[in-house]
Amino acid sequence: MQHATTIGEAADRLSRELPGHRVEILQGRVTVTPPADGAHAVTLTGLIEVFLRAGVRETGLKVVQAVGLWLPTGPDDYAVPDLAVVDPDFKDAHVQKNCYAPNVFRMALEVTSSNWADDLTTKVECYAEAGVPVYVVVDRKHDQVLLYADPSRDEYRTCSTHKRGTTFQLPSSVGVPVKLDVDRLLDGDD
Repeated sequence: MQHATTIGEAADRLSRELPGHRVEILQGRVTVTPPADGAHAVTLTGLIEVFLRAGVRETGLKVVQAVGLWLPTGPDDYAVPDLAVVDPDFKDAHVQKNCYAPNVFRMALEVTSSNWADDLTTKVECYAEAGVPVYVVVDRKHDQVLLYADPSRDEYRTCSTHKRGTTFQLPSSVGVPVKLDVDRLLDGDD
């Protein structure tokens, strides 16, 4: 008799077979994203520099890339945000599969790529349900940045859209005062 493969086992197999790809389980569905392009990577590097200049080290908070976030949306669900701000003791909240409990996340950020629809819909619901206080989407597909805050159940109470030529301040719940430049986020330029 053959063993039925669970969704978690399928995700693990894909992670092994597709090195460099990001495998996630969102609302019971496996998603696979290819490696990021150069502009995507430069945007993330620039964001880390912005947080460092804002004094994130002095607060004890950590800015991390590609760290798993265990989701309450399903028994095997997890996401891997491009960038996150987490509590100083986040390592104590390890759940499994290199994922951490959502209560240690102050902010999740995604830079859209081929899976842009998940970043704009599914992850909004998942991160809100997980209680992540702030979710930022650098939406390269639609040339804008979305800022979600104040989660309630599976939605955020506030969403603001930021267009090119503007800057915006992250909510204080992130834990460090950071102003972001939309053009730099979208272009990945210094």
